Amino acid sequence: MGANIRLGRILGIPLNLNYSWFAIFAIVTVSLGAFYFPDRYNWSTALNWVIAFITSFLFFASVVAHELVHSVISTRMGVPVKGINLFIFGGVSQISAEPTSARNEFIMAGAGPASSIVLGGIFTGLAVGFRHVSEPVYALTYWLAIINFSLGVFNMVPGFPLDGGRVFRSALWGATGDFRRATHIAARTGQGVGYAMIFSGIIMIFVGFWPSGIWLALIGWFLENAASGSYRASLLKDILAPYKAADVMTQDCSLVPPQLSVQELVDEYILRANRRCLVVADNGHVLGIVTLHDVQSAPRHTWPETRVEQVMTPLEKLHAALPTDSALAVMERMDEEDINQMPVVEAGEVKGMIGRDSLIRFVRTHAELYSSR
Repeated sequence: MGANIRLGRILGIPLNLNYSWFAIFAIVTVSLGAFYFPDRYNWSTALNWVIAFITSFLFFASVVAHELVHSVISTRMGVPVKGINLFIFGGVSQISAEPTSARNEFIMAGAGPASSIVLGGIFTGLAVGFRHVSEPVYALTYWLAIINFSLGVFNMVPGFPLDGGRVFRSALWGATGDFRRATHIAARTGQGVGYAMIFSGIIMIFVGFWPSGIWLALIGWFLENAASGSYRASLLKDILAPYKAADVMTQDCSLVPPQLSVQELVDEYILRANRRCLVVADNGHVLGIVTLHDVQSAPRHTWPETRVEQVMTPLEKLHAALPTDSALAVMERMDEEDINQMPVVEAGEVKGMIGRDSLIRFVRTHAELYSSR
């Protein structure tokens, strides 16, 4: 989803703002300030825009509250949360592990829509209270009540990975006792819901409701992509679960001396031999590894004079795996730590290397063999 801006922490949970969020904030503000409020109320232009801005801000505060409830419940149930990201389609809690039971999944997933319904009720009460007191306050609280009720209902659509899809998965999980099968079914259902929304959006465009149709189709496209990604991730976990790091690592690691220049490394090993990660060793003693990222950290014009040992990652600073570690756990660590290669080390000796590309090839080969049965 691109780069994020770190806004800080709420209840200890990092809050990040994706650059795409500015687009949707602008769209909501313009739609309110230029169309919704002027069509319904006889206000000045300045007041229309002020109330539109405040309403948009409170709407996204509601989205944060929705995701914060998810995150707090998840944390209390022992499921770590890496942060909350706000982006063009709303917000998402980055949960770094799967729930431990169908009951926990149900509670975690249902908490978000329930919070939106509660917020809708609170804004409804405020709208009723301010109806004859302040028209601008009534207008913004009324809109926020409607949008929060809508958010709560929409999130209960059984399209994984929406909250409703997760509730659906929890029901399947509880009924079958098979988490993987429940995930597969829920993800496929999510894809179907996404396609249905895209199709409905296209129909709306052709019959004249093109703004709503475009938006519905875009949301359907996002949901279908998210569901497809969840399905692929589930298949990936199924395939990798039985294997250890030693089963998926590459053992033909090239050794390079620490005195080698970065330019020679690039010319002889990276370009000619197509190596992306190499072990730096001196007289059989492993010192560390050097990757494309390490090479890129040195300015291009300094490569002829810079030695490999100056840009390598020392052995003691490596994110390393043991040969007996689960291949699935290694992949999850690589995702969490945002690294592309991880050495497999035992007793201070590099036994092999695991890269994202090699994991993908392993999974693809396994899937082709499996599907041919």
